[in-house]
Amino acid sequence: MKVKEKIMDAEDIERTLNRLAHEIVERNKGSKNLAIVGIRTRGEFLAKRIAEKTSRLENNQIPVGILDITFYRDDVRLKLRQPEVKTTEIDFAIDDKDIILVDDVLFTGRTVRAALDELMDFGRPKTVQLVVLVDRGGRELPIQADFVGRRVKTSLNERVKVKLKEVDGEDLVLLVEED
Repeated sequence: MKVKEKIMDAEDIERTLNRLAHEIVERNKGSKNLAIVGIRTRGEFLAKRIAEKTSRLENNQIPVGILDITFYRDDVRLKLRQPEVKTTEIDFAIDDKDIILVDDVLFTGRTVRAALDELMDFGRPKTVQLVVLVDRGGRELPIQADFVGRRVKTSLNERVKVKLKEVDGEDLVLLVEED
């Protein structure tokens, strides 16, 4: 794996998350009906950061949940020999809520489709709005993000690697070329 380009550093990520929090509040005319749900692993930490920023902006606590979509993926049988299953943690009612679904990178749309399937098992939200830190194009399904941090065109042999301090010890987004 060869690094081709640094897409975002820690300051860029911080600025982008601040902007996304403002856009979410603006589009939803406040945050009273919001709940934020992150897709494990990095979407979880991005969701917590966005929720914290949104809560500070609006001076109210926004519920945060975490989805583990392992068994909802359509490629679980193809790719993962022994999938590492973690827990889904949604300890609030999602019915009639405006759910902000958060992931780090949007590519084919399959992860988001799996997340939507799982989310619907918890209830019927009023809306589901997708937030991604990086949209790299290449959709296989008709899914698009409502809020995008950065759009990056990639080829099939390239990958967007997101590093977050909670998982990787640093905040960084890289464009890498796979061998």
